[in-house]
Amino acid sequence: MSSSTLLTVGFDLDMTLIDSRPGIKAAFRALSAETGTFVDADAAVGRLGPPLEQELAYWFPQAEVPDVADRYREIYPAHAIAPSPAMPGAREAIEAVQALGGRVIVVTAKHEPNARLHLDHLGMKPDAVVGWLWAEAKAGALREYGAQVYVGDHVGDVRGARAAGALSVTVPTGPCPEHELREAGADVVLGDLTELPRWLEEYARTRTA
Repeated sequence: MSSSTLLTVGFDLDMTLIDSRPGIKAAFRALSAETGTFVDADAAVGRLGPPLEQELAYWFPQAEVPDVADRYREIYPAHAIAPSPAMPGAREAIEAVQALGGRVIVVTAKHEPNARLHLDHLGMKPDAVVGWLWAEAKAGALREYGAQVYVGDHVGDVRGARAAGALSVTVPTGPCPEHELREAGADVVLGDLTELPRWLEEYARTRTA
């Protein structure tokens, strides 16, 4: 089966597959304690989605952001992996794609090694993981793998799906409410990932028909 006909579904990570808020709060608090610079961790987790450097720019001088970002990523595994649970229906959503003979790719703005640590810790087994991509930049990976669908929680995920020519399926489980996702051009808005397997069955039927 060619990559153009193989069912391939992409997923965002933070607030789509995993609730990374507890872990990210812990990592930011550790970073704040180490650097002596206040970071409002609650505010930071309310803006999840864009690259780390955008968040750090609220708290650190721009010249310091690259080094601070590197340090955050270094300390992240010790603080953020264990506290971050799977989102409801996340494992079942991945398994539903694979049960149909499809392929799952995770495309995220997160540092790729840390993304893999989250997935391994939670026993999620996508077929590929691509990190360091945000919004429209996600389109390159989605096109490379031939993804027909991209599932995310942020308007940036909608933009990435549309740039790739993929169907944008969204869940309002992150910082963007349903009306923002629809206004951004989402093709489908589900309540959460527990609704994805049923939607996917119908999508697969219409696609093969």
